Amino acid sequence: MKRSLLNTVIAQAEEDFGRAGVFLPAFGRWGVDDWRGRQRVGDPVKDCGLGWDVTDFGGGRFEEEGLLLFTVRNGIVGSTEAGNRPYAEKIMISRRDQLTPLHRHVQKVEDIINRFSLSPNALLAIRLFGMRDDGSVDEDGSLVAHLDGEAMEVAAGTVLLLAPGESITLFPGTYHAFWGEGGAVVVGEVSSVNDDKADNFFASPLARFSSIEEDAIPYRLLVNDYDATSPTQSASEGVPGQ
Repeated sequence: MKRSLLNTVIAQAEEDFGRAGVFLPAFGRWGVDDWRGRQRVGDPVKDCGLGWDVTDFGGGRFEEEGLLLFTVRNGIVGSTEAGNRPYAEKIMISRRDQLTPLHRHVQKVEDIINRFSLSPNALLAIRLFGMRDDGSVDEDGSLVAHLDGEAMEVAAGTVLLLAPGESITLFPGTYHAFWGEGGAVVVGEVSSVNDDKADNFFASPLARFSSIEEDAIPYRLLVNDYDATSPTQSASEGVPGQ
C-alpha cells in the first residue's frame, strides 16, 4: 500500500471514530516526532502491538479487501510477567462490501461486535465455516454460532447480520469472514490476548500485514512500522528515498 493512501485511510477513520463516540488513547494521536526517544526496552505500546493497523492483505485492493484496526490494549502471548494482560481489545472499521477474508485462529477467543453504523441501516455481515481435522475449511458441515449468549446450529457458509450492539463469539477453529453490509460499520473486538503475527490462518494464502510504498511522510505509524521504522526519525527529515 502507498503511504499516502494509509494516511488518508487513517485520517478518515479518526473522523469516523469521532462520529461514533470512540475516543482513542494518547498514543493513537502520536505522529512520527512523538516517537522520538521511544526505543527503550519494555515499551508496552510497541511490545504489545498497540496502535494503528491497516492492511490490504497483500492484494493491493484495499477498498475491496482490507481492514482498518486500532489495538487499544493487549498483552504478550505466553508471558508470565506480572502485569501482563490476558486479554485484548480492538476497534475496527469495515467499509461497505470491504471483505476481511476467510480466516481462523488457533489460540484466540474473540467477541466481534457491531458498535456503530456509519451509514443508515448498515449491518455487520459475517460468514461462518467450521474446520476439518486437517485445518481446512469445512464447506459441507454445520457449526454452532454463539450470538449474545444464544447458541444456534447453522449450516456452513451461513451469513449472519449483526445490528448495532449485537455480537458473536468466535472460538478457535471457526473460519470467519466479514464486511459492512449496506454501508460502513465500526466494529469492536474483545478477545483473549493475541499475536497477529502468528495466529491468523487464512483459507487462501494471504499476507496479514501489507508492504508499504513510502511515497509520503507517515501521518501515524502502524504497528508493523515499529520494527522497520526508526522512531527517532523526525518528520522534518522526510521519507527515505524521497
